[in-house]
This record gives sequence, structure tokens and C-alpha cells, in this order.
Amino acid sequence: MFFGLELSGLQIYWWLIVSLLGGFLVFMFFVQGGQTLIDTLSKNELDKTMLVNSLGRKWELGFTTLVLFGGTCFAAFPLFYSTSFGGAYWAWLAILFCFILQAVSYEYRKKEGNVYGSKTYEIFLKINGFLGVFLIGIALSSFYSGSHFSLNEHNFVQWQSHFRGLELLLNPYNYLLALALVFLSRVLGASYFMNNILDEELKLRASKAVLMNALPFLLFFVVFLGWIFTKDAFFMAENGEIVMKPFGYFLSFISCYGFFAILFLIGLVFVVLGLWLNIFIKARCGVWNLGIGVVLVVFALLASLGVQNAFYPSLSELQSSLSIKNASSSYYTLSVMAYVSLLVPFVLAYIFYVWRAMDRVKITKEEIANDHHTY
Repeated sequence: MFFGLELSGLQIYWWLIVSLLGGFLVFMFFVQGGQTLIDTLSKNELDKTMLVNSLGRKWELGFTTLVLFGGTCFAAFPLFYSTSFGGAYWAWLAILFCFILQAVSYEYRKKEGNVYGSKTYEIFLKINGFLGVFLIGIALSSFYSGSHFSLNEHNFVQWQSHFRGLELLLNPYNYLLALALVFLSRVLGASYFMNNILDEELKLRASKAVLMNALPFLLFFVVFLGWIFTKDAFFMAENGEIVMKPFGYFLSFISCYGFFAILFLIGLVFVVLGLWLNIFIKARCGVWNLGIGVVLVVFALLASLGVQNAFYPSLSELQSSLSIKNASSSYYTLSVMAYVSLLVPFVLAYIFYVWRAMDRVKITKEEIANDHHTY
């Protein structure tokens, strides 16, 4: 089946998988967003323990999605993986450090003999929630703004900045997506709490948090869309050469008979519906509408970016920019892995099963008070 496809078809297929996993990863940021809301939503220690335990049962699923996303990029587009992680390693080490803090916090926050106190690990959770998501947003924004690197004839990366990726913080446009993701994660986190915890007072506070964070999210996201749709794109010509194309990202977005634009609009409808359910109806099901919407919106943006443009552009040497044509694995590797990718639905089904099993009994004050194992 896959061995009958052309190499270009396999490259597009794998970029679509990467884009889909990117959508799931952004949805799983509800864990990070929830961590930033612990002090905001809790009125006492019992409330705080409920919130932390609600997230503690899901954080590993988010970490697994992050690893799956990175592993897929490594397998399908190894040149991108080696260029980004080999060149911008200070930025990626900072991101990795944030997620190490998260794992340590859930393990030791309530552990006997904790000499640092619970407050220290709660600060670690906030660092992961704010800084981890912010830095990932900066890294993703570089897919549009570009980075300062070049590749030699052996495809060895030469990074043009001693800051090794941290120089992306000097571009103010990168902050648009980063801040949009931070506020989106807080919207998703509050919406998740409304669904996962049976407590009316906490639900009302979470509903208010959805509203307070939805407004800045929409503002930063709309400005981000305005920026990418009006800027010149690093367009991938038929011969594989990278050229600058005015309004290229917008033209790619509405190409393919508007397929990506339609998916994007459907996703927006789900996002708006989820916000409406959370803010005005106080419904517990809003998180699922938000989740579907976020996955569709992120998928549409990432997919339209990589199918026709360089998805990792170089500002130092235009032809060093990475596209799905020059950054992918070989035809044989992509074909074999394509058969392995048929297992992805089963992995997602397993995650869904584990999620349902953990949510079979919602978190309540009575359960937490009688539970001897808390995060």
C-alpha cells in the first residue's frame, strides 16, 4: 500500500501525522495551564490538593504525547531534528528542564521526608506551566519567523548565534504565539477542572478563569494570524528551491480547495462552543468541545505550513531552510514507518481508555480526604 506511493506523497503523509500530533500536544497543555491556576482557584489546602491530584492523574499522558511528537519528528524528518536540537540546544534544554521540574514535583510534593516543603514543588509546577509552554510557543513560532542557521555540504548545522536558540526571544513577533499558548493552556486547564472535579464552588471559580483567560488568548491569537497571513512566506518551489512569496502562508492556507481553511473554521466553531458552554452554561462537557477545536485548528495551521512551504526557515542562508522535501527520511524508511503508523489509532484508543478509567470516579473533597496517596 505505502510502497506504491511516491516519495512526495509519503512526505506529505508524515507531515500530516506530525501536524495531528502537534494538535494533540497543544490540547494536552491543559495540564500546564491547570498548574498555573492552582493558587488562583484554591481557597484552602483541600482545594489545592484536589486540583493537584486532578492534574497528577493526567500529566504523564501529556508527557507521552510530547515524546511521541518529538520521536515522530526524529523518525520522519531527521534533518530537522538534528538541525534544531543540535543548533538551538540551549532553548531545548530550557524546555526539557521545565518538564523535568514537572516530573519531580508530582513525585515529591507530598512524599514523606520532603525537606523542601510542598510550596517549593508547587513553584516548580508553575515554572513548567508558564515557562515550559511559553518556550514551546517561541520554538513553534520560529517555523514562521525563521532561525539563524546554515547547513554545509554534509548537512552539519552551523548556528549563527552564541545564544543557541535563545535569540528567538529577541523577536517580538514570536511572543504572539507564545502568549496565546500560555493563555490557551489556562483556558483548557480551567475547563478540565470543571469536568474532572465535582465541586460547585470550584466550578464557578474555574468558569470565571475560562473567561478571564479566553479574552487575552483570542487577542494574541488573532494578532498572530494577522502577522503570519500578511508576511512573506518561505515558499517551496517545484524544483525544491526556497523563494520568498508575498502572502504565501495565507495562500497555502486557502489552497487545496480550501480544505485547511474549512478544518480551521470547524475548529473555531468547536472552540467558541466550548467557551460558551464553560462561561455561560457552566457545563462540564466544554473541555471536549475545546479539545476537538484546538486539535483541528492546530492541525490546519501546521499542515498548511509544511505542505507548500519550508517549515523550518533559515534567515542566514535561504537555501538551508528545511522543507518536507529536503529534511525527510529515505523512501524506504518512510514507507516502512507508514505501516507502523497504522498503530497510532490503537495508541490513541489506549490513551482514551486509560483516561476514561481514571475519570470513572470524579474527584471530590470526600475522596481526597480519605485518600492516603496524594500528589
